[in-house]
Amino acid sequence: MKVLLLTNYFPPEVGAASHLFYNLGRMLTKKGYDVTVITGFPRYNVKVLDEKYRNKFFFRETIDGISVLRVPILPFLKRTLFVRKMEYFFLPIGLFIRGLIAEKHDVAILYSPPVTIGLAAFLLKKIKKIPFIFNVQDIHPQALIDIGFLKNRLLIWILRFIEKLNYKNATFVTIHSKGNKEYLAKQGVNSSKLVVVPNWVDTELIRPLPKMNNFRKKYNLGDNFVVSFAGIMGTSQDLRTVIKAAYLLRNHNKIKFFLVGDGVERPDLEKEVNKRGLNNVIFAPMQPREKYPYVLAASDVSLVTLKKNVVTPVVPSKLLSIMASGRPVIASLDLNGDAPKIIYKAGCGLVVEPENPEKLAKAILELYFNPKLCDEMGLRGRKYAEENFSPQSCISKYEELFRIIIAR
Repeated sequence: MKVLLLTNYFPPEVGAASHLFYNLGRMLTKKGYDVTVITGFPRYNVKVLDEKYRNKFFFRETIDGISVLRVPILPFLKRTLFVRKMEYFFLPIGLFIRGLIAEKHDVAILYSPPVTIGLAAFLLKKIKKIPFIFNVQDIHPQALIDIGFLKNRLLIWILRFIEKLNYKNATFVTIHSKGNKEYLAKQGVNSSKLVVVPNWVDTELIRPLPKMNNFRKKYNLGDNFVVSFAGIMGTSQDLRTVIKAAYLLRNHNKIKFFLVGDGVERPDLEKEVNKRGLNNVIFAPMQPREKYPYVLAASDVSLVTLKKNVVTPVVPSKLLSIMASGRPVIASLDLNGDAPKIIYKAGCGLVVEPENPEKLAKAILELYFNPKLCDEMGLRGRKYAEENFSPQSCISKYEELFRIIIAR
């Protein structure tokens, strides 16, 4: 069976989105599926573009048995806000053209956001009769509206129109939590199309590892109590609250904040740290996939943070990774969301209201003074991840959808 993956994110780019569809393609390939990915040239978290990608229009390569077809989106490495918005509309053009001249596939799976990627799938369905599964990770455009990234009324109308077009034409819409299913059903999406497929975590790659490792040595973390955040440093992640919590805990010399990643907010965060004269906050660049487990291992506790205006249902993929690493989590986000429900059920961490540095600092101190509780939470998180977020169980759900599609 030939499976086509359409995505804006794929290795060598790093980040949760890239890893998710890479793992999906890799696991499907191992099970005997003929997998092709159509994506853009690397742009996210890429400091220097690999020579092999330079001055190319189309590019074909094979990554772990997956055929990867790359198309130009916008020829910019400096991704300004304007460029990021323009990519939303250039992306489906490139993916559609490459998909049109590629061989016929039996089914396509899309990664959203961006929601505009559905235009490519819609056209391929109409012209080449390829049914598609619309995988929704963040509900756009609503999530963008909530954080203030999207304000133009015309643009909002266009994106909502595309969103509805995607839901109408997709054979199935996969979401990663019950909260997402309930939310979309209330928005009028046909509930028979909505299928919950939890995101998965590679529990073989991300696993409990020794705490004293090269990251501890390289960044002079020593035997301190390390509070880490690893991932995209964007507007919605609300890392300013983390900096404020670090300021409140500045006199606790054994507590260090280890912020690993890149994003539009990082320069301002570094300025804020310097302005406040904080020596308990250490920054490190975004790490490749193979080093990410060691960042988590070097931590005593890891953070998942989102602004309070992020109210669309979401389970950040970093939560699953933290659980798999055997470390406790402190989540600062919407208390009524799906992520807190998982944390409570697993017993793997603490949850505090978003944008409240005092409560975040208090939660950090609670775990700092209770190492036994840290260990117990870490063990429970690991066990829950193994039992509920294994790649095998999630892939089986996609295979069932494939069988239904082929039978129609």
